[in-house]
Amino acid sequence: MPDQPFGLRRIHQILVVVQDVDRATAFYRDILGIPLLFRAPPGLAFFDCAGVRLMLAPQEAGSEESHTSILYFGVDDIAAAAAELKARQVVFEEAPHLVAKLPDREVWIGLFRDSEGNRMALMSEPVT
Repeated sequence: MPDQPFGLRRIHQILVVVQDVDRATAFYRDILGIPLLFRAPPGLAFFDCAGVRLMLAPQEAGSEESHTSILYFGVDDIAAAAAELKARQVVFEEAPHLVAKLPDREVWIGLFRDSEGNRMALMSEPVT
């Protein structure tokens, strides 16, 4: 099968900004029945939605933005994906960078905005 041209196709994670992470965690876990994967600092909760990770997080301190979500597109090679998007005139607010070293993998994220000003991200989790 020939290689497909580059394109973002898989949502890896969705961020939902909440006022009270503990209250929202109880709602998503106990009322909606979404399996809780883990909690992480600083006040984050991660759920499994049939393979798409849902992250609950408080609004960043000092942030004037009123966004409520970020789509994290999963890619295998974040550097190559970022280079391709840059060639298509996408401007990254945060270049791809390491955000966490977990026992079995690393987590890399690069942030950009869509044409409407909504925050988007590339995310890669290479196995270590």
